[in-house]
Parts: sequence; C-alpha cells; structure tokens
Amino acid sequence: MILNRKKKNIERLLDSFGEFKVDSCNFELIEKYSINKDNSDSFQVLSDKTCNDLDFQELFMFVDRTNSKVGQQYLYNKLRVIPSDSDKISEDEELIERFSNDEAFRVNIQQKLDQLNDTEAYYVSSLFQEGHLKPPKWFFVVRLLSFTSLMSLIMMLFNPKFVFVFVSVFIINLGIHYWNKNNLGMYLSSMPQLLKLNAVAKALFKDRKLKKINPDLQESIDVIDKVRRRMSFFKIEAGIQGDFEVVFWAILELFKILFLLEPILLFSVLDKLENKRKEIEKIFIFVGKTDSLISIASLRKGLENYCLPDINEDKCKIEATDIYHPLITDCVRNSITVTDKSILLTGSNMSGKTSFIRIVGLNIIAGLTINTCFAKAITIPRIRVYSAIRISDDLLNDKSYYFEEVLSIKEMMDESKTVIPNLFLLDEIFKGTNTVERISAAKAVLSSLTKNDNIVFVSTHDIELADMLNDEYELHHFSEIVDGKSVDFDYKLKDGKLKNRNAIRILQMNGYPDSVIEEAIEISKELDKVALVQMADLD
Repeated sequence: MILNRKKKNIERLLDSFGEFKVDSCNFELIEKYSINKDNSDSFQVLSDKTCNDLDFQELFMFVDRTNSKVGQQYLYNKLRVIPSDSDKISEDEELIERFSNDEAFRVNIQQKLDQLNDTEAYYVSSLFQEGHLKPPKWFFVVRLLSFTSLMSLIMMLFNPKFVFVFVSVFIINLGIHYWNKNNLGMYLSSMPQLLKLNAVAKALFKDRKLKKINPDLQESIDVIDKVRRRMSFFKIEAGIQGDFEVVFWAILELFKILFLLEPILLFSVLDKLENKRKEIEKIFIFVGKTDSLISIASLRKGLENYCLPDINEDKCKIEATDIYHPLITDCVRNSITVTDKSILLTGSNMSGKTSFIRIVGLNIIAGLTINTCFAKAITIPRIRVYSAIRISDDLLNDKSYYFEEVLSIKEMMDESKTVIPNLFLLDEIFKGTNTVERISAAKAVLSSLTKNDNIVFVSTHDIELADMLNDEYELHHFSEIVDGKSVDFDYKLKDGKLKNRNAIRILQMNGYPDSVIEEAIEISKELDKVALVQMADLD
C-alpha cells in the first residue's frame, strides 16, 4: 500500500511538471511572509496599486508551481521584490537547468518539499517575523505549583492527608492549564512545521549543489536541532487523531495538568526561539528558494516561448522581440524598441493599447525577479515600475476618479526626480476631466516624466496630444478593421499615430438611427473646429 502510494505520488510529480497548478490561493496567508519581511535593501517593492494594475495575483498563480507553502510564500515575495543586483543569477540558472533535466533528482527534492504542503506551514514565518508571547510576572508560581504537585503526590505514599494538598493544587493547575490553551493554540501550527522545515532543510543540504544556496546553513540547522526535543511535545499535541489517540490524549492531558507541562515548555521554547530568529529565517529561505527554482523550471517547461532577459545595468533601454502576455490565449506577439524616446499609444477601445502596456510592465517585473520573460528576446534595464491604469472613485473617502488619478500621477512626478530610472505606465491620462484641460495637463506631465532617464508608456484617445509630444515620444497605434457589418482587431502594434476614427461608424453598424448618426457626425465636425482653435490658443 505504501509503495503503491509512493509510486502514484512520483507519477503525479512527473506529470505535473510544466503544468499550471489548479489549487486555490489564499493570498492572505501567501503574502504573510512578504508583508512582514524587511525588503529595505531591495531595488523596489512593487506597490499594491501597481500589482492591482498589472493583475499581479493572476500572474503569480500562473507562475506558481511550488510544492510547499514555504516555497509559495518565498516565490510570492521574490516576484514582488525587484533585487538591487543580479549576483546570484548564474548559480540559480545552474540549479534550474538541473531541475529541468534531471527528473530523478527533481522528484526526490519535490517529495521532501511535499512535507511542507499543509496549510499550517504558512505560519512558520511568524516564528521569526512576529513577536513571541512573554510569560506573566507571576509565572514563577507555575513552577512552584508544578513542584508542589510532584511533592504532594510523593508524600501521599507516606501520609494520606496529603491528598487534600494534591487535590487543591490540581484544581489550581487545571485553571492555569486551560488559561494557557489560548497561548498554546497560537503555536500549534508553527512549531511542528518548524520541525518539519528543519528536517527538510537537513535532507536537502546533503546535496552538493544545493549547498551553494547557503554554504553555512548547517550551523542554523544544528541550532534548531538543540530545541527539537522540546518542540516535539507540540508536534504530538498537534498530531493526535483517532480513537486510540484520544485515549492517549486524555491520559497525557491529566499528566500535563498535574505538572503544568504545557505553560512551562511553551515559554521555555519561546525563550529559546527568541534568539534564533535569524537561524529560522535562513532555513526558511534555503527551502523556499529551492522550491521556487523548481517552480521556475516548471514554468519554463510549460511555456511555448520564453527567454532569459539581457539586463543592461548601464543604459535605460528596452528592446523586445515577439513580446506577449502569458495569460491571454493566443496572444498576438509584438516587438518594440525604446531608446531615446518614451512611447505614446493611440487607438480605439478594445484595440489592445492597455493590454500592451500591461505586457511591457509584467515582462519587466518577471525579467528582473525570476529572470524569465515572455518573449523571443528582450533587453531591459534595472528599473522601478509605477502605474496608473486601473483607477476608480473612492466613495468611502469621498474622492472622485479624477482626484484619485491626480494622487497616483503625483507619486510618479515625485519619483521621476530621483536618480534611479523609472518605468511609468499610464492608461488614458486625466480622462476624468474636460478635453482642453486634460490635454494641457497631460502634455505638461508627460513631458516632465520623461526626464532623468525615465521611460513612459502612455495611451490616449487624444490625437492632439500625440502631435504635441512628437519630439519626446515615439508614436505607435493599434487599430481595428471596419468592414461592412463587422469590426475586427488584429492587436498589432503599428508605427505613427492613429489616423482613422471609427466610433460613430461602429454605432451606425450596430443599428443606431440615421438621425442620431447624422447629428453625431455634424457635432463632431464642429467640435474638431473648436478644439483646433483652443489648442492653437494654448500654443
């Protein structure tokens, strides 16, 4: 039975390599490690706003092929934090290649990582990231009561009257024991999983190439081993199931009440772990990184096309060939080169402008974090990513769409003044206000954002804006094909600005009354004349 189960597990791991995980994601627990981690030494931590704009959670679910909850948490942080350098890339790629080509080795590692796939493993990070409970000032009484219980039990053998002392102490101990249950509950998930984590790390560390992740890890493993016996008590507590185990639990519970073992052991272990946070984190990172590298290998195996980015640390240049979005079925590939000028996109709704901006953003992020891009070839700089794409009214705080957009772009304006290059992604800038002021403000802002080696990708419906920014931005567009009674989109990036406007034509194709169409055409002509005069006054 055991051999059959092991064989099926191996077959599952072999079959799932390169495949998308179907497991649901509890992001509240997945991001727990990343939220509490000190990433101050990183190049950039992606903001919630940028993650929302670029559909980060969907991207993570696609990338995630991890086998453990520890690896999942580590991968989430890895994908969200752009590192300051690429020092470890060659070592990581060496391991990824081995995981890709050596099935037996990979499956052996995955089987070990599977031991950390219980939900409780999400809580290991709390042992080195969160504060531990401190014993109350009166805790010396607990040790005194434990000693008294033992002595009264012994003295009853010589003098039966000591039974009254024993019963009295037992009642007091009972109250303290169940008072401590709330404290114990906070650690019944994390401590047994720490033991598993340490055992998995010890097994993985035996491999010569995995040792390169952290050559000094054995010291950390040994430190945790020293408190393993005390923590094993909590592993027994967490693992009790079935009828026989319930009987065993009842006997054990009486024993623990008699001598107040739970509070004494709990606070003793917490005191030991308080000074071992760095060791626990090193073990967590070692196991998490190993799992994340297998996940990246599996991701690449399942991709029809991918490439390793050429990260240019010296020049702010983007050059992408056949770049695409991995989450869009049959996504049309496009190529783009950004050198001296930023990019301004024109085009109608649904033509592909916003998707292309997201494609650029997520490829930059994936390239700088997991060294994998969804393209035939790509050169990217080490650059920070900011966006203003998905904006909505904040009704609870009485903020309009326009005011929310103003705040988002103001953040970009502030960041644009730093010496660190930035990638700014904007969709339909200032569309929450009137035409003249929208174009005027957008021109001034977009001209300012391109300074200091910053790169801007912006979409707009305002052809006038494209004309005004021609010297600072490369103009590209997406267009639809209106033929008879159909509208088709080819989603191909084209040079220059959009010249044809088809919005009214599409209304006509969809059966709008002739009177409405004729009036719309006449009004559009008049508005074009007014707009030309107003823009001339602005110049």
